[in-house]
Amino acid sequence: MDYLLIYDYVADYLDRRGAFRSEHLGLAWAAQAKGNLVLAGAFPDAPFGAVLHFRADSPAVIEAFIQADPYVTNGLVTKWQIREWITVVGDAASSPIRPAGA
Repeated sequence: MDYLLIYDYVADYLDRRGAFRSEHLGLAWAAQAKGNLVLAGAFPDAPFGAVLHFRADSPAVIEAFIQADPYVTNGLVTKWQIREWITVVGDAASSPIRPAGA
């Protein structure tokens, strides 16, 4: 299943992230190496936030990521949500749907 983890960041995120960025990116790359994190990135302008695309059997993988993320544990993330995402178009879609006759 595909999931999106959506983060909202504090207003002074850019000023505060430096102390935690390496650890946060290490956690993300480790999740990617395990095959759970497909793609991730931040919005470049205010209001700051990020979207992380996970592929996992359940939201438990994402919940564990959140609990370990230094951006969360150090207050840079003001709120988050996990949304199941049904991907239907693209080579990596988990539930591809083609148009009739294609």
